[in-house]
Order: sequence, then C-alpha cells, then structure tokens
Amino acid sequence: MKTDWESAVEDLAERDGRYNKEAFFFVYRALDFTVKKMGLAEVELEKRHVTGRDLLTGISEYAFDQFGPLTQEVLSHWRVHQTRDFGEIVFALVEGSLMGKTERDSIEDFVNVYDFSEEFDWKKRRAAQQSARKL
Repeated sequence: MKTDWESAVEDLAERDGRYNKEAFFFVYRALDFTVKKMGLAEVELEKRHVTGRDLLTGISEYAFDQFGPLTQEVLSHWRVHQTRDFGEIVFALVEGSLMGKTERDSIEDFVNVYDFSEEFDWKKRRAAQQSARKL
C-alpha cells in the first residue's frame, strides 16, 4: 500500500508530465544520499541545506551506485537529459510542497553544471575510481 507521500509524489509527477515518476523518487533518494554524505543527517531539518550543485554531485554519485554503466540510459528513459532537468524536478517538488528551498535557491543553480555524456561515462568513471584506490 502506498503512503500519502508516495501518492503525492506520483500525483505531482503525473500532473507535471515531463519526467517519469521514478525520476522524482530518485531525486529524493539522491537527496538523502547527499545529506548523509555531507554529514548533515543529524543536523536539524530547518538548518539542513544542500545547494543545487551539491545535490547534482550527489545525484551523479548515487546514480552510478544504483545503475552503474546503465546510468545514462536509465536517466534518458526517465526523460532526464541535462542537469537542468533535475532542477525542474526539484522545483516541481518545491511547488508541490514536497521539498523545501531557501530564498537563495534558484533553477539556475542546476543549469549546465555538467554534461551527461562526460559525467556518466562509465569507463572514465571506473578508471578514475581505480586510480584513486591505488593512491
């Protein structure tokens, strides 16, 4: 059985219509991943803030953890093709009162932060990870 929150996210995704509902749930999970990675999980909710760029970095890491070499294909299936698409999802969630923002947050924080073909290049990412492990 779906929770009220899950139903609200699904309804929002359906009304929005631009992205697959799984993209909306993924952004939430990536936010949770990012908050924990930044050491903010124990911080009061009102004082916990992740910038758009921080979230995009977390999204990249979380996507690779979840989907590996299929990351770009999964995002494409969800109709997410550029970093701004993640911003559009975030701000749709904000407008639906399902996510918060500060006055300084802007959709522009998500524009052209990285190129998907470079950021989600599996071979390049694996090589970088292996090099880092050798250090």
